[in-house]
Amino acid sequence: MKAPHVVVVGGGLAGIAAALDCADAGARVTLLESRPRLGGATWSARHQGLWIDNGQHVFLRCFASYRALLARLGSAADAPLQPQLAVPVVAPGGRVHWLRRAVLPAPLHLAPSLARFGHLSLRERVAVARAARALARLDRSDPCLDRETFGAWLLRNGQTPEAVEGFWDLIARPTLNLPASRASLALAAVVFQEGLLERAASCDMGVSRVPLQALHGDPALRALEARGVRVALRSPVAAVEARAGGVRVRTRGDGLEADAVIVAVPHTAAGRLLPASCGLVAAELAGLGTSPIVSLHVVYDRRVTDLDFAAGWGSPVHYVFDRSEASGLDSGQYLTVTLSAADDCVGVSSESLRRRFAPALAALFPRARAACIRSFFVTCEREATFRQGPGSARRRAGTRTRQPRIALAGAWTDTGWPATMEGAVRSGEAAARAVLAELARSNDWSAAA
Repeated sequence: MKAPHVVVVGGGLAGIAAALDCADAGARVTLLESRPRLGGATWSARHQGLWIDNGQHVFLRCFASYRALLARLGSAADAPLQPQLAVPVVAPGGRVHWLRRAVLPAPLHLAPSLARFGHLSLRERVAVARAARALARLDRSDPCLDRETFGAWLLRNGQTPEAVEGFWDLIARPTLNLPASRASLALAAVVFQEGLLERAASCDMGVSRVPLQALHGDPALRALEARGVRVALRSPVAAVEARAGGVRVRTRGDGLEADAVIVAVPHTAAGRLLPASCGLVAAELAGLGTSPIVSLHVVYDRRVTDLDFAAGWGSPVHYVFDRSEASGLDSGQYLTVTLSAADDCVGVSSESLRRRFAPALAALFPRARAACIRSFFVTCEREATFRQGPGSARRRAGTRTRQPRIALAGAWTDTGWPATMEGAVRSGEAAARAVLAELARSNDWSAAA
């Protein structure tokens, strides 16, 4: 029997994972991407002779599906994991305290580091440990958790406002793209239980040593084409239409006939593409909202820090990464400041942001006071993630739609995870399983083992 034709709309991590799984199962696959590259929200570009990323994307050892995807793409060696979690947290004046994982079972693996974490008072450290134990006991299946902010729960559990903003937001803000004061308690529970509290090694961090395009987009194109996937770049889709016994994908040309379609685009676009018979309404999906990420790119004439990355404490700087080697810089130092949930920075001029953040960087890294900034520029993802606040769980769509041959993928779908690279890959895998099962059921076609 002729293998069915599956069209994947969207070439981000979700679409890449879905296309690979369908191809490996024996389906004929076409992937349509509107941009001139694969990789979705993880992209790189040349600017002023440097390779720059739109933002830094950290992952954890517990990102099992994402790490497996890197292995399939052949790029896992370019994004190594720390042997053990070690995060330098830098306060103005250059004072550093570390969050480290000890060789102890969870949750004791963080206890020695927390005991020495001098940015918090002794009383605050004891309160953090108590709150962590309470957080580990939360039932993530309880729908009540999605009705409350993480920040309100922390205050009820003995955390000072300073500890919430300084300590808990070190983890909540980059993973949920919202501060604790606005983030869903349900999603925060996933982050902290999966990433920190249940298994000691889960929290070990990884960062790409190469531009993101070299980590995701370029190797994905090679891997997909090696499996026989037809990849069409610069191919925007106008609509997906359900037909008797199949699906039609309308493009700028004549369109494509498919046996099944996986729509792996942001929620802000999905509603416009899907037929009403899928049961999803664009206005309802829009209710998920969006949250931005702004990145500041700062090139100094000399090295100002020996840290590969650091979190800021008591500073407008959230996280800063040394991207000198990855960018191809031959002298000086290139730092990227990543600002999550950066609503107050969207639309602000580069010069205004420079006036605000250059002194903040100099406060964290005193050697920067004597350095000259050779270049300062800004990248912004206005709709980096959906807004992961209370009530978002009920708005996230499932993988399956009312049209069994049309499935959804994307970190915004109901993966049970926040909008992370892990969530995106899991969604693509789930969508592939859904359409392959439907094709096998309706066409007497069995996927390859």
